[in-house]
Amino acid sequence: MNDQWTLPNGLRIVGERLPYLRSVSIGVWLHVGSMMEQPSENGLSHFLEHMVFKGTTHRTTRQIAEEMDAVGGQLNAFTGKDCTCFYAKVIDEDLELAVDMLADLTCHATLDEGELQKERGVILEEIAMDEDSPEDLVTDLLSATQYGGMSLGMPILGPAAQVEAYTRGDLAAFRAAHYSPRDTVVALCGNYDPAKVKALCEQYFGSWHNELPPLALPPMAPLTGRSAAREKDTEQMHICLGFPGTGYGTGEIYPQAVLNNLLGGSMSSRLFQRIREELGMAYTIYSYPNSYQGSGTFGIYAGVSPKNGALVLEEIRGELKRLLRDGITEKEFRDAKTQLRGGYLLGLESPGSRMQALGRSLLLLEKAAEPGETIARIDAVTMDAVMEAARRMLSAEPCLAVVGRGPEALLH
Repeated sequence: MNDQWTLPNGLRIVGERLPYLRSVSIGVWLHVGSMMEQPSENGLSHFLEHMVFKGTTHRTTRQIAEEMDAVGGQLNAFTGKDCTCFYAKVIDEDLELAVDMLADLTCHATLDEGELQKERGVILEEIAMDEDSPEDLVTDLLSATQYGGMSLGMPILGPAAQVEAYTRGDLAAFRAAHYSPRDTVVALCGNYDPAKVKALCEQYFGSWHNELPPLALPPMAPLTGRSAAREKDTEQMHICLGFPGTGYGTGEIYPQAVLNNLLGGSMSSRLFQRIREELGMAYTIYSYPNSYQGSGTFGIYAGVSPKNGALVLEEIRGELKRLLRDGITEKEFRDAKTQLRGGYLLGLESPGSRMQALGRSLLLLEKAAEPGETIARIDAVTMDAVMEAARRMLSAEPCLAVVGRGPEALLH
């Protein structure tokens, strides 16, 4: 049974006690990411995530690093399309430091002008690093192709030209419009005293107030049958096919996850065995689901020699047609489901993973994740449900994104 509290300002706290540990993983989950941005704001969620580490009203940039390093703890953050998370891992006796520091970053970042100029350069280098990674580039291109002008199609990092132009005022206004205790969850997992956790959160987060209207996201269904190409001087051609998928929190994510494992999510999957092991035409090939609030996609990626691009694309499409025509075998269904179940249970060995599951689910679904319920949902998946998911997703005309030399040849 999880511990849960709600502070008077609306901030929610959820925890799972593991008293046999000496550590605690704790995260502050904010309901803001690139899918909440307007085109003119693209990249601000990520920029702001960087800037909170550049000084607060209580700590300098150096003090933030030194205080956590001094206790052997870990402090980091990430921005997604649907959330931002600041998180720490410390030994149990240093939990107060972690709560204090995470609250400081969330509520008291100064957004110092001098630090902003330096951090802008860091983010521009991060964007350049993505530009130098064709695999990241093609998945971003596919996302833009599938979602068109919708915010889910925008990159998390934002366009370099906009990042170069953002001011401190832009960051402060964005924070005021999106950082709110009612849209925030503090999640933790490990060895802690519940009464102490509640008291610490009241002490460090209780004075935070920012009333915002309820978040309302427009419908964002992925598009089909679109294609895009990006010329880039690379040794490989990078190919992504994208299909409509399943939204986060729906029952269909479990059949989709089993389908992913048997189609391209493992070394024993159909695509890996056919394209890599039998034909020797790719080092990397896999499928992957992306699930967001109210929307989702299902992708297939392959990195291949340009001379084999058309043949590999044909083989991928052939495997999809065979799956829809002939169905799946009892063995591959059983193996894929067992693999999914085992992978989930292994993930529960990590307190950090458990904290992330708690925080994300309470933030986005208004309900804390329960491992027993998840296992039961996996166990309940049937072959018919997997095939129903396959027909629903893979019968659609996919979107296609290609990055490499002469990519337009694959679009026809």
